[in-house]
Parts: sequence; C-alpha cells; structure tokens
Amino acid sequence: MNQSQNTSFQAEQAKGQAEEKTSQLMDKARDTAQSAKESCQETGQQMQAKAQGAADSIKDTLGMNK
Repeated sequence: MNQSQNTSFQAEQAKGQAEEKTSQLMDKARDTAQSAKESCQETGQQMQAKAQGAADSIKDTLGMNK
C-alpha cells in the first residue's frame, strides 16, 4: 500500500468513526427529548389532577358537587 492509499484508507476510517459518533449522539439526543416529553406529559397530568381536585373541593364546599 503506497502513501496515497494509506492516507485515503485512514481518511475513510476517520469518516466512518465520525459517522458512528454522530449516530450515537443523535440517538442520545432523541432519547433525551423523548424522556423530556414524557416528563412534561406526566407533570401536565399531575397538574390537571390537582386542579380537578381543587375544583371538586371548592364545589363540595359550596355544595355544588352532585
């Protein structure tokens, strides 16, 4: 293998490693985004339940809950 071929081979290896690293980082970012989405949804559901509980409590206090 001559110097030019060796340099080309090394460049291809570096390119492949960079592509793999990029893929890993994208997967990690996607996982992080999914986790954040799920966390926000859960927080929203908890807030909705608390608000409903507060509304029900007020209705009970005012005698409006049937």
